[in-house]
Amino acid sequence: MRRVTNFSAGPSTLPYSVLKKAQAEFTSYQNTGLSILEMSHRSKHFEEILFDTKQLLQKLMNIPNNYQVLFLQGGASLQFSMVPLNLFHRTNHAYYAHTGTWSEKAIQEARKMGEVTMISSSEDKAFTYIPPIHLPNHPSADYIHITTNNTIEGTRYDTIPNEFDIPLVADMSSNILSEVYDVTKFGLIYAGAQKNIGPAGLTIVIIRDDLIGKAPQNCPTMLDYSTYVKTKSLYNTPPTFSIYMTKLVLEWLQKQGGVEGIEKVNKEKARLLYSFLDHSPLFHSKVEPKFRSIMNIPFTTYNAELDQLFIQTALEHDFLELQGHRSTGGMRASLYNAMSIESVRKLVDFMKLFEQSYLLEGNYVSNKDL
Repeated sequence: MRRVTNFSAGPSTLPYSVLKKAQAEFTSYQNTGLSILEMSHRSKHFEEILFDTKQLLQKLMNIPNNYQVLFLQGGASLQFSMVPLNLFHRTNHAYYAHTGTWSEKAIQEARKMGEVTMISSSEDKAFTYIPPIHLPNHPSADYIHITTNNTIEGTRYDTIPNEFDIPLVADMSSNILSEVYDVTKFGLIYAGAQKNIGPAGLTIVIIRDDLIGKAPQNCPTMLDYSTYVKTKSLYNTPPTFSIYMTKLVLEWLQKQGGVEGIEKVNKEKARLLYSFLDHSPLFHSKVEPKFRSIMNIPFTTYNAELDQLFIQTALEHDFLELQGHRSTGGMRASLYNAMSIESVRKLVDFMKLFEQSYLLEGNYVSNKDL
């Protein structure tokens, strides 16, 4: 069976062993005669899946008992609205760090519900670095919001700011479970599943107990975090298949040595690609080294036509989704947890051949030589 190497930023590649297990159980989960797709979310079997998935996540991330794990829908984009709707309760004011496209969208949504102050921005250098956070002398806000990893721009917080008394909220959609985080530094973490957790359709929210129940009385029921706490994420039909797949992915992650184990692998994958980029006369990374993402690595030749030629040639060699985001152009390789070191090595080898062919043949790449 043909399998390609998928460098998509999301939905992303999944562990092959997980796909095989899901295939084996697809038509009859644990000999029930039912597919997960057909199974009631109120059934004993699915409630066990839900419970196991939550426990696995709590163990892998070392989530303390005073935090709730919620399974929602709507992606991180809905959280841009749910966060201020639930956490604006004292000052109706929030601090946001602006580090790229997704933080900009989060800021726009929060401003519909209250006051937003940008406490840092890297827009001055096209979001190629992570700026320090500067709070006012007398801070007054309900929360601080950061994006721990910027999928489009390829930057990440190398350290998490935790010297504030204000709850820290983090969009971790593109790097949750890729490296160890101290959950106690955060008041709330949210993440879309379709990068490191599982297939699209599921959103994870990890929220500290003291931040629950702050939503106004006129808050729609489905947008109130307390709804999902009280009903154990079963107020309505949850994304059952996505939760089941997440359970399989988390079991796979346990076998890789947990988050600690996969972090070592992820850093080695990133090192391989960045090392090549830093020494390449053709390909370049624009991101300041200190703030480089280990999940999403944008790069370019600084020639739009050559970028397109590389993307097309890579596609012909089964390296998929290497095009950069439409807003930035260039290329991008997303190296999520399920991407193997061997696949990254193959990509680097291919890039070396492309580079050599381009340089030797006078700005022309011959497919027959690749």
